[in-house]
Amino acid sequence: GFNAMLDRILSLSKQLKLINFMTLAIFISSCAPQQRETSIGPNIDVKKPVQVALLLPKSHPKTQALSASLENATLMAAGDMKNVEIHLRIYDTAGNPAQAAIQAQKAVDNGAKIILGPLFGEAANAAGMAVADEGINVLSFSNNTSIAGGNVFILGKTFQNTSNRLLSYAAKKGKSRAVILYPDNIEGKFGRAALEKSAQNSNIQVVNSQAFEFTQKGIVNTVPLARASIEVEDADLLLLTSNSAGALPLLGQLLPESGINTKKVQFAGISRWDIPQQTLRLKGLQSGWFTTPDQVVRKNFSKRYEALYREKPHQLAGLAFDGIAAIGALVQTGKPHALASKGLTQSAGFEGVDGIFRFLKDRTNERGLAIAEVRNKQVYIIDPAPRFFRF
Repeated sequence: GFNAMLDRILSLSKQLKLINFMTLAIFISSCAPQQRETSIGPNIDVKKPVQVALLLPKSHPKTQALSASLENATLMAAGDMKNVEIHLRIYDTAGNPAQAAIQAQKAVDNGAKIILGPLFGEAANAAGMAVADEGINVLSFSNNTSIAGGNVFILGKTFQNTSNRLLSYAAKKGKSRAVILYPDNIEGKFGRAALEKSAQNSNIQVVNSQAFEFTQKGIVNTVPLARASIEVEDADLLLLTSNSAGALPLLGQLLPESGINTKKVQFAGISRWDIPQQTLRLKGLQSGWFTTPDQVVRKNFSKRYEALYREKPHQLAGLAFDGIAAIGALVQTGKPHALASKGLTQSAGFEGVDGIFRFLKDRTNERGLAIAEVRNKQVYIIDPAPRFFRF
């Protein structure tokens, strides 16, 4: 019954508490965006080892395991370099912006030509500002788009990238009128904003954006309102921003019971619906769409990581591998300005742990994503991730 389902949801939320804390902490930690633009970047001597600084919150009590995973992935990627030698130095930010600024300056004084990290948005912003006048670029693990700009790039996966891919596919499939259902919190509002922006660039019209209080009562109360909105506005697409640690399990149970015509209305979401696997059992998510990275490439990374370190990588560890992969690919070109902003934003992009990715001119990133559909509690790829960027 309803109570048993709620117990399962609470249990699931506990399992995902740390992941959710990390994702949200990285996401909402923000500061004033970088104003200073780096036009060139450092000169490097490609015949010598390239100095790379890795800034991590190693002594922050809640991020020690994640920091270790990011460090391991960085070392793994550096070890993969064939014709490039990377000299890596690790600096502890303690998750503190002031400490991040000090460590970034220290790294550059020690000869660093590029900085990988920090993890949190505020720390990344502080690190970037500290070394902007020396033309050193910072590849942060944050996914907070508000700090991207100048010499600060973000490697973290963004709502905007996900929503662009999802709505582009939905438009191709003839969907045209969307209702957005989102929790009235920071993460929900960012998700809604990303979907609304993506809709403006597609043939999809957002006919209603409906917020709900992030409580059991708030979720229960929003379901009949969502149904009414869909019927009144003649919508054919319901967009959900919630994840498995949030409102998704309860919405996935209640929405189909409300009488929404699921043959006409396509459910879709900007979070991963397959983490954890039991989310796929929810009745309301059957036939729903979500985006996912290239699973073949990701599994290969995880397998190699486990063989090396005898444990599974943290879900964010791939960002560190991606950063080193990009640095290595650029240095391999043999150009003295390889690590300048122009090189980093090359349109061809790079091969990463989850497939292709590239930095955009605004210092955010774009990743090649697949569209997945839930069928019979299983994931089916209905539109594969691209193998290269078309423009």
